[in-house]
Order: sequence, then structure tokens, then C-alpha cells
Amino acid sequence: MTTLEAICADITTLDVDAIVNAANTSLMGGGGVDGAIHRAAGPELVRECMTLNGCPTGEAKITKGYKLKARHVIHTVGPVWHGGVHGEPGLLRACYANSLKLAAENHLQSIAFPCISTGVYGFPADQAARIAVETVQEFMKSPGTTQSVIFCCFSDEDRMRYDALLGLT
Repeated sequence: MTTLEAICADITTLDVDAIVNAANTSLMGGGGVDGAIHRAAGPELVRECMTLNGCPTGEAKITKGYKLKARHVIHTVGPVWHGGVHGEPGLLRACYANSLKLAAENHLQSIAFPCISTGVYGFPADQAARIAVETVQEFMKSPGTTQSVIFCCFSDEDRMRYDALLGLT
């Protein structure tokens, strides 16, 4: 049975098959979630990321988790918000869909997502959460997909937003 839940936690502490990194195109680390994941995973993560030749917006790549409890990190590059008229919603959908596709291809049963693109990339949080939940729910209808999805939120406000979309409030 598939489970979807929203929690407020530090994504780097979760014991799941994969955590998703809201990365930049270089995959070399940065601020926010990206920097926290790189710091927690250790220098081996940067070394493996160097072999991946970056990642275009909307796509996803997978690495080992190294010092994280998560066995893998799925790196995806969310869109920078430019008013929603430059394909940002579709690119954000692609982040979630491509991350889930990688998880399924690697037979991963549990995955945790941060709130992709809602920090310094400026994507409106309500719209981003709706896209995230709709994309994950649609993907989960396919057989052989990941069994547990966690929306790991930075704030209680974000968690409540996801809970409402999941019908948990």
C-alpha cells in the first residue's frame, strides 16, 4: 500500500531509501537544502557529483547517500520563478516525476522530497505544493512504484499546506 505524508523535519536525518536534493545545475552544493545535504553526506557526495556533469532544470540524477541515513540522494534542479510564464510549472512537475522515475528504476521503496524551488528560487509555495502532491499522486497510480513518499517540510506552515492537499486536516 502506498503512503503519502507530510512532516516537519530535517531531511538529512530521515532513514529512507532516498532523499531528494533541491540542487543547482552544477550539483556541487549550495545553500538551503542543497548545502545541508552536501554537508551531512560528506565530501564523497561532491566527488560523485563531479562525475555526473551537472543536471538540467527538471531532470534528476542519483548518487549514493554516503554519511546520510538515506541510502541514496536523488538530485533534481527546480525552476527559478519568473512569474510562471516561462514553463516553471511544467519544469517543477518534471522534477517530481523524474525523481520518482529514478526511484522506481532503482527499486527504491521510500523517498522524501523537500519543498522544491520555494526557497531562493521563489516559486509560490501554494502552487508548488499543489504541483508536488498532484504529480506524486498521479505517478503512484502506476504499478511497481515507490511505496512511501514523505513531503519533508521546513516549517509547520508548509506542512499544514501539504496536509490540506493530502486531505489530512
